[in-house]
Amino acid sequence: MSSAMHRVWFVLPTYNEKDNLRPITEAILATEPDASVLIVDDNSPDGTGAIADQLAAERPNVAVLHREAKQGLGRAYVDGFCNVSARGAGVVVQMDADFSHPVRYLPDLLEPILAGRADMVLGSRYVPGGVIPKWSPIRRFISKGGGIFARTVLRLPYRDLTGGFKAMRISVLQGIDLDAVHAGGYAFQIEMTYRAHRLGARIVEVPITFEERREGSSKMSKAIVLEAFKVVVALRWAAARGQVPATKPGRL
Repeated sequence: MSSAMHRVWFVLPTYNEKDNLRPITEAILATEPDASVLIVDDNSPDGTGAIADQLAAERPNVAVLHREAKQGLGRAYVDGFCNVSARGAGVVVQMDADFSHPVRYLPDLLEPILAGRADMVLGSRYVPGGVIPKWSPIRRFISKGGGIFARTVLRLPYRDLTGGFKAMRISVLQGIDLDAVHAGGYAFQIEMTYRAHRLGARIVEVPITFEERREGSSKMSKAIVLEAFKVVVALRWAAARGQVPATKPGRL
């Protein structure tokens, strides 16, 4: 089946990505020409929002959602998911706008869903074939250690829970109570995968090479790492109290 039949939408949150936005949007649409792109800009002071509007004016398959202020990555994605759902999306891809998620992996990310073998696909740095070529040992330790902690506490089989390169059926998003998702930073990635898993989504991982952003600076901080720790513990406690819905596998 073609991507067009599934109405593939890419959701790109942006904040100060003026140098990356046009190249990444053009690269996505060159790789997946039947897809559409929603840019979710948090009132970037560097003019990213104006570039997004220019792209939307030039291309019928580009749309823009302007938010009044920076409210966190998780809320940007949630607002974007709701927006493309209303536009009739069948498959949603989330990715960073800074080229750390290479567009050459888009066919690999979409294939399991379009072939009917998966409901959610994780672009994984930690399965065989996954690579992070430029990270320091400390950053690798924090990322991998955080993943092991989350997998252990939440009892999940997936190797990469903190990555933001994902594709999913709209039915997965519609099955999750997005109002109940509180993670605002990178913990959002853990929470969404956990909630999808609890709802019985078929989740697979495909290897990717994670590359450093081309322009701008990373938004990673100690506060984001601390939030992820708190969210994992809170999710486990909420699930034990029956506050995170669960169904049998294959229901989505």
